[in-house]
Amino acid sequence: MIDLAIIGGGPAGLSAGLYATRGGVKNVVLFEKGMPGGQITGSSEIENYPGVKEILSGLDFMQPWQEQCFRFGLKHEMTQVERIEKKDNYFVIKQNDGKEVQAKSVILATGGRPKKTGIKGEDVFWGKGVSTCATCDGFFYKNKEVVVLGGGDTALEEAIYLTKMCKKVYLIHRRDAFRAAPVTVEHAKNNEKIEFLTPYVVDEILGDNMGVTGVMVKNIETGEARKLDVPGIFIFVGYEVNNQVLKQEDGSMLCEVDEFGSIVVDLSMKTNVAGLFAAGDLRIQAPKQVVCAAGDGATAALQAIAYLDSHK
Repeated sequence: MIDLAIIGGGPAGLSAGLYATRGGVKNVVLFEKGMPGGQITGSSEIENYPGVKEILSGLDFMQPWQEQCFRFGLKHEMTQVERIEKKDNYFVIKQNDGKEVQAKSVILATGGRPKKTGIKGEDVFWGKGVSTCATCDGFFYKNKEVVVLGGGDTALEEAIYLTKMCKKVYLIHRRDAFRAAPVTVEHAKNNEKIEFLTPYVVDEILGDNMGVTGVMVKNIETGEARKLDVPGIFIFVGYEVNNQVLKQEDGSMLCEVDEFGSIVVDLSMKTNVAGLFAAGDLRIQAPKQVVCAAGDGATAALQAIAYLDSHK
């Protein structure tokens, strides 16, 4: 039986592995089907991680994390976890190859992914002008015009955030009404830098070898087409957390999740199941920033150490 199983090899999982092994836990296994690094390895530029002054690609940024985290004895099991079950005072890690591993504690750090729209050009220019994170990429569009697509709280809040650096923000939504909280809608409508285009849809994202050059939009009531000459579009149409491993044979979830499937944790990254912790983008109210995910992983590891010490 292993002491600690970490499911997911992104910044949260790797940080958890580093803090757990360096903190004295002897048998810690990271379950990640591919090479560790996580979703951030797909980013073209990272320039906002504290203490790292160079602008690095996500792949280059995460490379030293692996070396550092495995230096203290973290083991990597290159396999996919199908389900986690709780048996008495231990967990069973069921892998898709039929193997099972028992663990005294578990940190779940499987992250999530922004929903894609399927709009023409979205995949072509993903990371080259198509973004899902204003905090990450907004600075690249300083004094420029951008498009925000979406009608929920996140879309409007990010549109407001982008006005701090962008010259203008076009907010595109297919309906006249918004899902966002009324106070958020009011704040957005009172922002002179935001132009609302409703009821509009994005038909195509245009670009060249350098990235996005424009966005074709259409009024769904009149059919009027319009080209917006912008170098970037931010898409906020939802986020899917990778919580499949929590689903039990009877369809229930191993621990408490909210209406979006995000794992409910306290400030210590504890779930409502003893010995089970969650860190990073799949937890409730996750900021979805690398530095925050790393902090979550460290917090979860420290709590796992305390849990293991109390159950010797």
